Amino acid sequence: MGMLRVMSRRGDDRFTWNQEKALVGDAEAIAAVREAERIFAQERAKGATAFRVQPGKPVERLEKFDATAEQIVLVPRVVGG
Repeated sequence: MGMLRVMSRRGDDRFTWNQEKALVGDAEAIAAVREAERIFAQERAKGATAFRVQPGKPVERLEKFDATAEQIVLVPRVVGG
């Protein structure tokens, strides 16, 4: 299972997908991957930074969506004032 977490003022919004089912052609799983990819692109266009989070490994910055990632965290652009 993959998870996309989008940080916001409310905490975080979570979107999940099953990459294994998507690879074997499950329509719902493919739609979930596409939706996560769309949200990723939308948030990146707004200036969000994306990170791949894996237990026991250092956090890795992502430039493009990776459907094989266990967890992706999107952090919105921080604006100071």
